Amino acid sequence: MGMTSEEKSIIKKFEKRIHYSFKHRDYLKRALTHKSFANELKLPATEHNERYEYLGDAVLELSVSHLLMERFPEFPEGDLSKLRAAIVNEGQLADIARQLDLGSYLYLGKGEDQTGGREKPSLLSDALEAVFGAVYLDRGFGKAFKVIERLYEDILERAGGVGFVRDFKTKLQEVSQARFRAVPRYRLQKTSGPDHAKTFEVHLYINDTCWGVGSGANKKAAEQAAAAQALTRLENE
Repeated sequence: MGMTSEEKSIIKKFEKRIHYSFKHRDYLKRALTHKSFANELKLPATEHNERYEYLGDAVLELSVSHLLMERFPEFPEGDLSKLRAAIVNEGQLADIARQLDLGSYLYLGKGEDQTGGREKPSLLSDALEAVFGAVYLDRGFGKAFKVIERLYEDILERAGGVGFVRDFKTKLQEVSQARFRAVPRYRLQKTSGPDHAKTFEVHLYINDTCWGVGSGANKKAAEQAAAAQALTRLENE
């Protein structure tokens, strides 16, 4: 993927945000390229970020698993798994992506751009995972681990606190009933992927407003992710 001098300048700004300089900037450009952009320009499927996201997801999970093992040597496997699930999810990824202003660096198709693609949690989280995959391809696991460790530092600091791992659906129901006198409703929006590795997307509504979108390997995980996102939004308003 070729780059203009203006693109190189923009890419350098994003590199500063993640404190990492790419040897091969094409990897980063590909990580920031949504399939809507590739489809619009009739680029091959290898030129958008879905393959990098697949790789970055694995790199992120391994990195966070390692960091939790180091920080909580006394925790049993079950507690570590709960912590990891609370850390490695769409809501947390999207929050970090927003802190990096990642949305403004994405290559999006016109339709996706005009419908708020730069703010979509699923799109932001996928792109950030793709960036992790790009760093891994560029200079290996050690460098990717350092980037992830730095970006997740604040979350990891909070991870051992009381109430960090919680049932987001139960908490949201309490907040929703107190604030809106309404119970949240979860709608399964779509499923994707092969039968052995399906992804479920759930939209969460309070009254007629969509407050959260979550995805996961099953409906329960997707609902928890949507509830976590809704809580974050409500807390920030």
